[in-house]
Amino acid sequence: MNWITRERPKIDRIACPWLISNFIDKNAVFFYVPFDQVIELAKQLDAIPFDVPGVELTHQNDQCTFDALIKKYKLNDPALKVMAPIVRGADTDQHHLSSQCAGLWAIAAGMAYNIKDDLELLEAGKVIYDALYTWAKHLQNVKHTESPVEQLLVDVYQKFLKKGTTGKIPGWATELKTIIQDQIDTNLALSLTGISQELNVNPAYVSREFSKYFDNLSFGEYIRKLRIDKAIVFVETSDYSFSEIAYLTGFSDQSHFARIFKLETGLTPSAYKKNNQKGKIRPNS
Repeated sequence: MNWITRERPKIDRIACPWLISNFIDKNAVFFYVPFDQVIELAKQLDAIPFDVPGVELTHQNDQCTFDALIKKYKLNDPALKVMAPIVRGADTDQHHLSSQCAGLWAIAAGMAYNIKDDLELLEAGKVIYDALYTWAKHLQNVKHTESPVEQLLVDVYQKFLKKGTTGKIPGWATELKTIIQDQIDTNLALSLTGISQELNVNPAYVSREFSKYFDNLSFGEYIRKLRIDKAIVFVETSDYSFSEIAYLTGFSDQSHFARIFKLETGLTPSAYKKNNQKGKIRPNS
């Protein structure tokens, strides 16, 4: 069947064709035409008009055409019920309806700006709504920060950002230090940039606040120091090779480990081990 609406779509006039094609009319054909020609051409093309004033399938009160289609065709898919307020909020500037609304609007606006052909835009937009549907159906409880350590760090920073600073050592700094110390035996592949992106905070700001409570060290310097401290324990108490110690303490290779070890202690690992065996170790840090 034919369906017709206004030209230059962004949210609703992309989401609705996606909904129609997948749940209402598998053989749907869509026409985007100038606003003042929709009703006339609908008659000529024997098409169902939507998302224009005065027709059945359009905005009603605070709801959009996506909602109207779900209601008329009695679509009970739970994932569509999750999607509906996202589409509605993005299409009507009610971004408080769902945390995904602003993101959907940003993506849709950018696509409409980049793609001038409406049918080409529709095909590109269908990929977005396919993905949104899959997320709503299968992935709502999946988080980007899968690592337990990373999630703990994010949680700590969120607590800090909500409470602000008081001039004293904040609880987040103490908790963060404990988390890092507890997890230093694992491959702690974290960065302030990544954490900052998750929190939508300027990385420079987070870096500056971090150093205030961690011995005037940046995040990277602090982690490096803890890794070298752990390496020293291995050098003094184990028979591991330097390559094994490098691996166990998170360095990319033995050469990198040796360079950082000397930078931190003033000695190469072999010299440190030799002096330690003689009981003459005098590290400079």
